Amino acid sequence: MNEEQDLGNYRKTYEKSALTENTISDNPMQLFRTWFCEAEAEDGVDEANAMTVSTIGADGFPKSRVVLLKRYNEEGFIFYSNYNSEKGKAIAANNHVCLSFFWPVLERQIIIKGEAEKVAPNLSDGYFESRPRGSQLGAHASEQSSVIPSREFLESELQKLEDAYEGKPIDRPEHWGGYLIRPISIEFWQGRPNRLHDRIRFTLDAEWNWIMERLAP
Repeated sequence: MNEEQDLGNYRKTYEKSALTENTISDNPMQLFRTWFCEAEAEDGVDEANAMTVSTIGADGFPKSRVVLLKRYNEEGFIFYSNYNSEKGKAIAANNHVCLSFFWPVLERQIIIKGEAEKVAPNLSDGYFESRPRGSQLGAHASEQSSVIPSREFLESELQKLEDAYEGKPIDRPEHWGGYLIRPISIEFWQGRPNRLHDRIRFTLDAEWNWIMERLAP
């Protein structure tokens, strides 16, 4: 079957908001907090903390996947993963990553370039302890990104762990933990009419000051 679908007539008008230099904070982390809180409060946003993480793999290709942001502060953005996964191996080889948030109902996007590092083990321990028991067992059961023979194999591994840990606390596996992404560039995108979108980029300079610039859409 070789059918082509022309999407050239897809159209959307962006009219919900504006992004101007004189109405926003000169600290991008404060602006991120404002936008994130507005996304959380918006009924049309499901999982405001869902973000795309892009890495460069050993094959030289970029790869993107959606993960959940679990914490953010002035240092950066934290998510958790399997350190032995394809994502983890890519970060170990090249810690330059890109995060992006897209909230269509708000007509907003944020693109973050940064450098990844593992968080302190005690932080990973604390978050792991807060997870539901099933998620804790899942971190042990899944050798993330490895080839497995079937769904049944995965469920069998989980059952073995449920039996082994019955009535016992579940320790965090050493291969699982958090990453902190320290941003060096944060770009805010607000949809506007006639495709003249607002794009404001903040970039760290040599003195660790944020420089604000407007980009052409």
